[in-house]
Amino acid sequence: MSIALKNTVLTYPDGDTRLRALDDVDFAVGRSELVAVTGPSGSGKSSLLAVAGLLITPDSGTVTVDGVDVTDLSRSERTTVRRTQLGFVFQQANLIASLTATEQLLMITHLSGGKVRGQRARARDLLSSLGLEQQLDKRPHQLSGGQRQRVAIARSLMNDPSVLLVDEPTSALDESRSREIVGLLADLSRDRDVAIVMVTHDLGQLDLVDEVYEMHSGRLTRAAVPA
Repeated sequence: MSIALKNTVLTYPDGDTRLRALDDVDFAVGRSELVAVTGPSGSGKSSLLAVAGLLITPDSGTVTVDGVDVTDLSRSERTTVRRTQLGFVFQQANLIASLTATEQLLMITHLSGGKVRGQRARARDLLSSLGLEQQLDKRPHQLSGGQRQRVAIARSLMNDPSVLLVDEPTSALDESRSREIVGLLADLSRDRDVAIVMVTHDLGQLDLVDEVYEMHSGRLTRAAVPA
């Protein structure tokens, strides 16, 4: 499996007690799979992504990426895993207003210490593969909401991750563009052999995913994929 959580428990202080954000969670996603995690606000979905993304260390249990236990890595080692093996797509595209679509991707190379000049062609090819060949030199204010989210997805792929963690990618989009984005993620999971975990409130697009999980009060259970 590309990413797996085993017997994972995460708690937060809650007055004199501790609240279980993740309650003995078992969860695994393999390459070429798009898995959706649904559930009400406050159920633990964001905590699941935070633990999977090595942003928070669980109280107990393990996290493995590409078969390697990464639960107790040092801060610098966790940063390296995030930069080389994980990609992130957030609810808002979070693009830098002054940068073109191509430059948004090159920023990832710059932050990783790579040579930007040698990656320009790769960035433009990646954007073109996501249907943005006419938007390569446009800035965020010149793009539609769906196009901005596509740029954000392309940016998350610049480090060629084995795992992509996606948080509410369609929350700001209409139904048609939402379906385009989820369909794009489904295609990417197969075409790029990447494991994708998508947290979503959008139940209308779940027929496009491979597996569906529901989270309630920190407990994660598998649900049926809509026909």
